[in-house]
Amino acid sequence: MKRLPFERRNVHYNEKLFEIDEQICALLEKRKNISNDNPGLPKEEVISGWAKKYGFYEEYLNAVFESFRTEKYFKPRVEPEGFKKHLPVLKAVEVKNLLYTINFIRQYSNASVINLNIDRDASEEIEKTWVHTSWELEMGDKYDCRTEGGSGSGGHVSFKFVVSPPLPDDAKGIVLQFKGYQTPYRDAPTGVEFEIEL
Repeated sequence: MKRLPFERRNVHYNEKLFEIDEQICALLEKRKNISNDNPGLPKEEVISGWAKKYGFYEEYLNAVFESFRTEKYFKPRVEPEGFKKHLPVLKAVEVKNLLYTINFIRQYSNASVINLNIDRDASEEIEKTWVHTSWELEMGDKYDCRTEGGSGSGGHVSFKFVVSPPLPDDAKGIVLQFKGYQTPYRDAPTGVEFEIEL
């Protein structure tokens, strides 16, 4: 899903706020470093206390702290362009009666696109959460991986990942590490993790 670009409105800015705003940025950096890039959320009673103490609405403070968890979504995105070819993969892993497959990789001049397919026997009773899992792809520091969401029906779901820079055409030996989460914020692991080696 593509993010809409931020449109700056021509609104008044009180220059007396500059020093305070810079301090806010410095505090955000300090908070990010201390949290090890895992911001979490203050407890409900803490938010309530701060709202009373500093004269804010609780929902406003909740929104402020929730926004700290979305920083990765504002990272500049590489949009695949300049399609080159398909790289056949045909690899599968079965975990808890679910079959996870990578059939091919789409190669572009600036990125690679990987589709993770998940299939199950639709007649078999299974937890409903399998289709609502948020998947993350990790490939080490060399590659930036982002999910583009998923879709499906019945016994099949597919999730799309954009990887940059593009994988080499001979990707043999590269390991794709998939991890499932109950939310997009990586704060509630499902416990399902697996690797597919190309």
